[in-house]
Amino acid sequence: MGETNSQKQSKLGGFFTGLSAEFKKVMWPDKVTLLKQTVTVTVASVVLGLLIALIDTIVQYGVNFLTM
Repeated sequence: MGETNSQKQSKLGGFFTGLSAEFKKVMWPDKVTLLKQTVTVTVASVVLGLLIALIDTIVQYGVNFLTM
């Protein structure tokens, strides 16, 4: 019915073995690529945040204008 403690440890050990194997397959970016991608994501996030804030302000102004 239930698993024994050694079976659980065996499955857990197999999980970490597989995890280690998968991490070895990952192609990690170099520092220059990582920096470029980080800057790109940060700039895109700030621009999108400003765009959302602008749209929110315009909609809020419109709603206030209509409800006065």
